[in-house]
Amino acid sequence: MTIDTMIPPIGALLAGLAVLAGAFGAHALRDALTPEQSGWWETASRYQLAHGIALVLCAIPPAGRARTVAGFAFLVGIVAFCGALYGLAAGGPRWLGMVAPIGGAAMMVGWAALAVALVGGRRFRSWL
Repeated sequence: MTIDTMIPPIGALLAGLAVLAGAFGAHALRDALTPEQSGWWETASRYQLAHGIALVLCAIPPAGRARTVAGFAFLVGIVAFCGALYGLAAGGPRWLGMVAPIGGAAMMVGWAALAVALVGGRRFRSWL
């Protein structure tokens, strides 16, 4: 199994963990978090779910550089963006808020790379 073929199953696992995190935040942490922290937790779990599914979608296009870039960008985005928000919600240092935009940018790179992978790298270059 190559790293490229591991990305979709990792995405499925991360999507499942997002459901768990959302339920944990809504029930177990309901009384422990401020409304602001609860919002961060909910946003993190929602974005983790969406981008876990995006990782699964990386199985659709044929193997190639754009598909690999998409997968890694989504992984970096989940770790940086969602990790920063989970950390903030858990009472971590406020500087974590500066990490979240890096993760958001990585997620956008992932979507662009997935689009390129879906139309095919050669065909995309011919549009330019």
